[in-house]
Amino acid sequence: MRMTVLASGSKGNSTLIASSRTRILVDAGLSARELTKRMRMAGETPEAIDALLITHEHQDHVQGVAVLARKLGIPVYFTEATHRAWMRWMMPQKRLTYAGWLAQRALQASSQRSAAEAGANIAMGSPDGDPESADPSADSAEPESAAPRPEAELECEARDGAEEKENPCALAVVEHFAAGNGFSIGDISVTPFTIPHDAADPVGFVFEAEGIRIGIATDLGYMPPNVTAALRRCDILMLESNHDLEMLRDGPYPWQVKQRVMSRVGHLSNDAAAKFLEKEYDGSASYVVLAHLSEKNNMPELARVAAERAIGARASLLANKVLLAEQSAPLETLCL
Repeated sequence: MRMTVLASGSKGNSTLIASSRTRILVDAGLSARELTKRMRMAGETPEAIDALLITHEHQDHVQGVAVLARKLGIPVYFTEATHRAWMRWMMPQKRLTYAGWLAQRALQASSQRSAAEAGANIAMGSPDGDPESADPSADSAEPESAAPRPEAELECEARDGAEEKENPCALAVVEHFAAGNGFSIGDISVTPFTIPHDAADPVGFVFEAEGIRIGIATDLGYMPPNVTAALRRCDILMLESNHDLEMLRDGPYPWQVKQRVMSRVGHLSNDAAAKFLEKEYDGSASYVVLAHLSEKNNMPELARVAAERAIGARASLLANKVLLAEQSAPLETLCL
């Protein structure tokens, strides 16, 4: 198993989780172009991604979802409430309702079935089996595996571009999951759990494959018992350490924003993360990755010192090594 934090912070978040057979991207908070660039920087192949999982609908987690998913042709996994919220964010003016999206999806599926049936009828000829009555163009049609002509490629690009402009929420495949109900993607088991944050239905994840567990818990205002329980026995733990309380209080944010960040549906402070690491954390991780550090209300060394003091004597060269995820560049890939 391996984990690569491609970006972490208020400007965009994305993390790659991979086993020997499966690759999952968690969130796409940067542009598709930038995410693709960072994956290649980290030695990963974007075209090999199997699925995209979304923690919640805030812009710094979903900025590149639609374009990246269409470009790679991969399914996107949301909770149903997060999917609805994402659609409202994507189309604030068009006001496409969720019921309308479902009807649109059903219509597309019906059209695809009709096209498939028509193709089958052409291939078999008329009902009486007379080959002379079959579509005369069938014999000259190119096989599906043939490379498309440049003109056809241009037509496809134009059609895709028009669809994106008309419906920016269009995705190849959408899958819904629910917090508390595990599922699998390839050989990776995924356990989503509810986190306290001011979003429609925010979740964290635990990924497990090949005997390794990786936990991700960012964008949460405090550490409730269900999160503490979910993060036990993790070999890699990615935990939010968003702000220093004094820096936030004295910083440039408006007071209402400061209140939101410090609230129980806001973000974990260095002190709150340290309290968890000292009191509730079971000490089982080889790596503790501090994530979603504020650029205006925190300093990397403040977050690091608070975490290392909390972990105390449990830290060693082989266990509980504290790392800091960055906004501007991928973190070195962690392999176990």
